[in-house]
Amino acid sequence: MRLAYLGPPGTFGEEAARAYAPTADGIPCPSHAAVAAAVESGAADFGVLAIENSLNGSVAETLDILIHDTTLRVQAELVLPVVHNLIVRPGTRPESIRVIYSHPHALGQCRRFLERLYPGLRLEAALSTAEAVAIAVERTDAAAIATTRAAELHGGEVLAASIQDTTDNVTRFIVLGRGSPPPSGRDRTSIAFTFAQDQPGSLSGVLAAFARRGMNCSKIESRPTKEVFGEYVFLVDFEGHEEDPGPKAALAEVRALTADLKVFGSYPRWR
Repeated sequence: MRLAYLGPPGTFGEEAARAYAPTADGIPCPSHAAVAAAVESGAADFGVLAIENSLNGSVAETLDILIHDTTLRVQAELVLPVVHNLIVRPGTRPESIRVIYSHPHALGQCRRFLERLYPGLRLEAALSTAEAVAIAVERTDAAAIATTRAAELHGGEVLAASIQDTTDNVTRFIVLGRGSPPPSGRDRTSIAFTFAQDQPGSLSGVLAAFARRGMNCSKIESRPTKEVFGEYVFLVDFEGHEEDPGPKAALAEVRALTADLKVFGSYPRWR
């Protein structure tokens, strides 16, 4: 199996890919769009994309890819804990650190640690946590926030482990591919839809189609259509498989109520 992920090696994207398929041939990509493109072109069999973080919310890039850019289907989801570590060049002393590199999300998720131990220190954004380590280990006055694997890959030393502000920080990833997984009895379905006209009660009518059948909608949000200001695409996750009788009937009703309905996929919920 060839599995694309947001690279380079040492990122949380690679960690998710290794959790999904430990023996797969990993293909690091520079962006989530490139991950989807690798699967579309046949360069990869599947692709892993981050879609939601418990602190930062949804990953807009991934949502827009699902809405506008691909017909690939969601095959699975993974929910992984986010553990950040302060990594330095071996031998670097804590008091010598003048700058800390990381992805902006990681810097934000370690805010309290940084304010307590390194107040006023210069924080520099990097394209990824792994790149941050690659930069930091070349200096004796720098540190990076990243995974322990990034430290191993780039010869860094963990100066402080598990420095994230909350131990409940997790990221949800999806796996994109072709085809649809069969019902498992414990599934989630993700959809997106628009309305022809902005009328009162349009959204509640869609939600009622699920409520009448006793179906739980676990998530609802919106994204701009990118066509007309003030018009939105609505996204809903609900429990059940699109081939199950209840969800199948609900989707038929929703299709009649909306201008456009796109099913991203039905897939087993993360255990």
